[in-house]
Amino acid sequence: MTPTQSFPLAALPERFHPELSGIDLHMHSIASDGALAPAQLMKLCADKAVGWAALTDHDTLDGVAEARQAAEAHGIALLCGVELSTQWAGVGIHVVALLPGGEAQALVEGSPMAEALRLLERARCERAERIAVRLEKLGLEDALARAQRHAGGRAAVGRPHFARAMVEAGLVADQAQAFKRFLGAGKLGDIKALWPELEQVVGWIRQASGVAVLAHPLRYGLTRRRLGLLLDAFSAAGGEAAELVSGYQNPDRGRDLARLLGERSMYASLGSDFHAPGGPLAPGRYSPPPSSSVAPVWRHPRLAEWFDERRPRGSIQETSA
Repeated sequence: MTPTQSFPLAALPERFHPELSGIDLHMHSIASDGALAPAQLMKLCADKAVGWAALTDHDTLDGVAEARQAAEAHGIALLCGVELSTQWAGVGIHVVALLPGGEAQALVEGSPMAEALRLLERARCERAERIAVRLEKLGLEDALARAQRHAGGRAAVGRPHFARAMVEAGLVADQAQAFKRFLGAGKLGDIKALWPELEQVVGWIRQASGVAVLAHPLRYGLTRRRLGLLLDAFSAAGGEAAELVSGYQNPDRGRDLARLLGERSMYASLGSDFHAPGGPLAPGRYSPPPSSSVAPVWRHPRLAEWFDERRPRGSIQETSA
């Protein structure tokens, strides 16, 4: 057993650099389509020396309270977040809401965010029913019930739950094949007509005193011109940040994305988009951020006070191999 290793950051830097570590502002739990309970996820964050974290489940804040309790026990500074589903120009787009006021403020009865999450839950349920009908025609019997079992019985299941059901039924070799053939962008199970428009979602986030962050902008398969148009539309709607790094990505594209954000005076965020152990991703693990003058999202005026007032205080024990 090696000596206790403290979290590496007492404060976050003013600029991005390739050695930046200890922060992950995009992760998922079983509250949506992740594999770990929120408390388990926070334990894994502690094991990986992630001292600053945001739980950003799809269209729900249900896991944040459990994650917060576990984060406090591990000395992790946990920022409330949620990844909201939307659409722009016929493309399904995700927007991360970083909510420094916490889940209690966001879920006040009658608040725009509370109403938004109820609307999105209904949309997810209807979308799941439509996807199930399509997949049953392909031979996945009882598709919705199978997916719901993989979602812990929740009605508002997502495409990863259907992917797991397809693997279980022997229709595909793995989840990657399920998305490539049936569930990915433009495929049979990609139903986005139910999602609200980008401008509406960004408005909800701003009304909740949050910061709207365009999630994984390099994963939508857009040309550079179309990506620029998306960033322009997002900015015009009131969006102020985008994920400069999401998981592992091409370094050249990351540097170009930094230029696109700089041209629009947007803030930059980063995260692993972690869902489940066993793959290449883990909390706090992503491509090295490019050195850039783009301001990090933790210096945004609505987030800076939250980050300045909180410091990771945890430690981890590492066993020698």
